[in-house]
Amino acid sequence: MAVATSKAYADDLATRDLSPVSKDGAAAASEPAAAQAPAQAGADMLQTISRMVYSGSYALAYGVVYATMFVAQSLPQENPVMHGFRDGGRAAMDGLGDF
Repeated sequence: MAVATSKAYADDLATRDLSPVSKDGAAAASEPAAAQAPAQAGADMLQTISRMVYSGSYALAYGVVYATMFVAQSLPQENPVMHGFRDGGRAAMDGLGDF
C-alpha cells in the first residue's frame, strides 16, 4: 500500500510541476503577440490620419481650382482684365519652362 501511495504522490507532483511551466511557456509565447498589438494599432492610426490628410488636401485643392476656373469662365472673355490674365498666365508658364 505504501508503494501505491508514493507513486500516486509522485504522479501528483509531476502534474503540479508541469502546470506552472506550461503556464509560463504559454505566457512567454503570447508576449510577442501582445507587444506587436500596440505597434500595429499605432501603424493603423497613422495610416488613417494619413488618408484623412490626403483626402482633405485633395478636396481643398480641387475646390479652389474648380471655383477659380468656374469664376474665370463665367467672366466676359473679351475685355482688358481677361487679356491681362491670359498674358500673365502665358508668361508664368514660359517662366516655369526656364527651370
